[in-house]
Amino acid sequence: MSQKSLTIALAGNPNSGKTTIFNNITGTRQKVGNWPGVTVEKKEGIVSKYGYELKIIDLPGTYSLTPFSVEEIIARDFVLDECPDVVIDIIDASNLERSLYLATQLRETDCKVLFALNMADIARTRGIKIDAEKLSELLDLPIVFTIGNKNEGIDALLKKAIDLAESDVDTRGKRKVKYNKDIENSISKLRSFIEKDPGISLPYKTRWTIIKLLENDKIVKERVLQKAGDQGQNIIQEVQLHCELLADRFNDDPEIVMTDERYGFIAGIIKEVLTTITKQRVDISRNIDMVLTNRFIGFPIFIFFIWAMFQLTFSLGVYPMEWLDTSVSWFSISLDGLLPDSLLKDLLINGVIAGVGSVIVFLPNILILFFCIALFEDTGYMSRAAFLMDRIMHLIGLHGKSFIPMLMGFGCSVPAIMATRTLESEKDRVLTILITPFMSCSAKLPIYIVLTGIFFSAHAGTVIFCVYFAGIILAIVTGRLFRSTLLRGADAPFVMELPPYRVPMVKSLIIHMWDRSKMFLKKMGGVILIGSVVIWTLSAFPRNIQYSRDYVAEINSVSALYNTEITTANGLDMQHLEKKRNAAIAELEMARKSEKMERSYMGRIGKVLAPVFAPLGIDWRGSVALLTGFVAKEIVVSTMGILYLAGDDGSDTLKNALLSSDMTPLSALAMMVFVLLYLPCIATVATIKQETGSFKWTLFSITYSTSLAWVAAFCVYQGGKIIGFS
Repeated sequence: MSQKSLTIALAGNPNSGKTTIFNNITGTRQKVGNWPGVTVEKKEGIVSKYGYELKIIDLPGTYSLTPFSVEEIIARDFVLDECPDVVIDIIDASNLERSLYLATQLRETDCKVLFALNMADIARTRGIKIDAEKLSELLDLPIVFTIGNKNEGIDALLKKAIDLAESDVDTRGKRKVKYNKDIENSISKLRSFIEKDPGISLPYKTRWTIIKLLENDKIVKERVLQKAGDQGQNIIQEVQLHCELLADRFNDDPEIVMTDERYGFIAGIIKEVLTTITKQRVDISRNIDMVLTNRFIGFPIFIFFIWAMFQLTFSLGVYPMEWLDTSVSWFSISLDGLLPDSLLKDLLINGVIAGVGSVIVFLPNILILFFCIALFEDTGYMSRAAFLMDRIMHLIGLHGKSFIPMLMGFGCSVPAIMATRTLESEKDRVLTILITPFMSCSAKLPIYIVLTGIFFSAHAGTVIFCVYFAGIILAIVTGRLFRSTLLRGADAPFVMELPPYRVPMVKSLIIHMWDRSKMFLKKMGGVILIGSVVIWTLSAFPRNIQYSRDYVAEINSVSALYNTEITTANGLDMQHLEKKRNAAIAELEMARKSEKMERSYMGRIGKVLAPVFAPLGIDWRGSVALLTGFVAKEIVVSTMGILYLAGDDGSDTLKNALLSSDMTPLSALAMMVFVLLYLPCIATVATIKQETGSFKWTLFSITYSTSLAWVAAFCVYQGGKIIGFS
C-alpha cells in the first residue's frame, strides 16, 4: 500500500530555529527552488515517518502575516491558498511575547496550527518558565517543547502534527482575538452585509477577510474585487464607511487599533502562562556582545575573523587540493597512454580534463569557505557583523541591513542580490544591488588561489584577504559616490535584531555548506564543461597552419647535431649533452605550440583584445580568459588551463606554465584586481535586470564595474612598476 501523504508547513520568526528544525527533520532529503513567480528561496523535503509520507515546507521567516515584504506575502499566501494539512509555528520560547504576534495571526486563519516552543533550554537559563498546558488551553492549540539544535522533541512534534492532521478539530469561529466592542460590532455588521447576498464569493473565510479589509490590506482588497466582481466594489465601499467610523471613534487608523488589541490579548496570555524566576541569570549572549560588538575592539575582531576565514580556506585547503590535482594529472597521463592520437584524444585531454580538471581541484577550498560562512550564520555572528558595519554603511547612506546581502555575496552574487528584497527603500535596494558584485563570490576564489599560490605562496591567505577587503572598500567608496549623485536620499532607519548566540550543529553546518557547494559542482558538468569544449575548439582550429619556421626540420637538425656529439662522448659529458639536446628541442616545441595557439581562432580573438589589456600587464591568453569569465568566473581558470597548457603532454602543470609565461607577481596582482571588479557573470547580470526591472541600471552596472576594474588594475600595475615592484 502507498503511504498517505501529508503537507506540513513550518512558520516562524527569523532566528527562531525554524531552519534548524527543518534540517533535523529532512536532513539531506530536501530540494531548494523558488516560489512560483518570485525569487524568494524555498526549501522542501520529503520524509517517511510513522507510516506517512511527510512533505515539509520551510516558509520564509516572518514576524507577521501583514504584507509588508515579499517573505510575509509568500508565507501568508501559502497558508491560505495551499492549505497545508498542518502549520507548525516555531516559537522562540525565550522571546514568547514577540513570537505570539505571528502565532495569533495564524490562529485567526482557522487552519490547523501546532505550536513548537523552541529553545526551551535558553528560556530556562534566563529564568523563564512557561506553563505549556495553560497556554495550550488558552489558545486552544496543541503545544510541544523542542530544543532544535539538540534534536530534542522533534519526534514528538511530528507525531503531534500527524495526530492533528488526522483529527476532526473544527476551528471555525473559535480561535479569534476578541476585539473591542466597536470593532466587533463593525465585523458583525459587515458579515451580515456580505451574507445577505448568497451570490457573493470571497477568496478567504469571511471573518478573516473582513479583518484584513478593515486593516486596509491592499492584496486582500484586490483579491476580493477579482473574486466577488461587482459585489466586491460594494463590499469595499461598505468597509470604507466602517473604517471612517472607527477612525473617528478612536482618532486612529483601525489597523493600529486592531494591532494594539492583539498585543493586549498577548499581554493577557503572558500574565497567565509565563513566570520569571527572580534569581539573576547570566546572559551569555549579552556578555559575549560586550566584546564582539564593542565600539573599539569589535571591528578589529570582525576583520580578524574574516582574515582567519581566508587564511584557513587557503592553508587548510592546500592539502586536499594537491591530492585532487595529482589525481587529475594521473588521469590525464593515463588517458594519454591509453588512447591513440586523434582529435577526440586532444579534446578529452586538452579540452575537458585541462578545463574542468583545473577548476574541480578547488572544491576543497570552496567547501571550507562555505563552512565558515555557515558557521557565522548559525552561531548568530552574521547579525553582529551587520551591526558593526552599520556605522560604516551610514557613510554611503545605507544601514547595516544592507551589509547582509554584501556578506552573502562572498558566497554567490545571485542570492545576495535577491536578498536585497528585504530592504524597504527602492533607492537602498538599487544602491545595494550596484555595489554587491564588488564582493568576491566563491567563483572568483579559484582564480585568486591559482595566482596567489604561484606568485605569493608565502603570503597567499593574506593577499586573498586584502583583495576581498579591497572590494568592500571600493563598494563603500562607490556607494558614497552614487548616494551623492544618482541615488540621493535620506538614510533609512535601522534596527537589527541580535539573536542569541547558539552552539551550531555539525549536521546543520554540513547541510548549509553542501547546499551552496552543489551549485559549484553543477557548474562542473554544465557551463564549465561546455565552456571548456568551446575554448578548446577555438584554440584547436584551424588545423592546417602555415608556420613562420620549419619547426620539424629545426628539431631534426638539433637532434642530429647533438646525437653525433653524444656518440663520441662518455660519462658525465654524455648526460650533459643529452640535457642540452632535450632543452633545445623542448624550446622549439614550446615555440611551435605557442605559434599554433596564436594562429588559432582563439589566438586571433586574443590579439584583438591584447592592446586593451597590455597596459595592465595581462597577455592575450589572460585577456581571453577574462572575456570568458562573463559566462561564469570559474571558466577563467579552465580557460587558463587550456591556453597555457595547450598541446602539453600532461607532464607540466598550470603553475609551471604560468611561471614560464610573461606573467609576473605584479601583473598577477593586477589581474586579481580586475577579476574582483569587472562585469559579473551572466547569471548575476540577469538577476540585476530582474531585481531592478531596468535595462538602464543593468547596463550601467556592467559599464561602471568594468571601467572601474580597468582603471584600478592599471593603477596597480603601472604604479607598481614605478615603485619598482615586479
